[in-house]
Amino acid sequence: MTAASEKPARPTPLARGHFRAFRKIPTRWMDVDIYGHVNNVQYLSFFDTAVNGWYIDKGLLDPRSSQQIFLVVETGCNYFAELVYPETVEAGLLIEKIGSSSVTYRVGLFREGHGNTAAHGRFVHVLVDRQTRRPTPIPAHFKAAFDELSSSREKP
Repeated sequence: MTAASEKPARPTPLARGHFRAFRKIPTRWMDVDIYGHVNNVQYLSFFDTAVNGWYIDKGLLDPRSSQQIFLVVETGCNYFAELVYPETVEAGLLIEKIGSSSVTYRVGLFREGHGNTAAHGRFVHVLVDRQTRRPTPIPAHFKAAFDELSSSREKP
């Protein structure tokens, strides 16, 4: 088999130590589908909730009045274990890359107290002007806050 025809390795769960910060998100009755587990589309909602909650906590975003907002331009998820209701999901956050107007996150979803991700994925935000919806450069104070989640930063 040649290198060009080899399949890429399937992603595997990530450990908690891979992530820089965590946010707790309770599952809701409405998150569960007919199969008895949290439906796959909700995982992306958990990504969005974790990242935007972090922005709000850091004073980087007021969803109702900020002149600049973040829009999702790319997302994807790998699933490893079911999440259910009722339980609390612990969302791990890591910034993999900061561009001039974009931020690429790795978000891991953990069952409360578990050591490996039930799912993890890529989540890319672009900072835009609220009115024009055109990309805008990420300000220095945002980048300083992002350093807390950066994959290039030494772990505490």
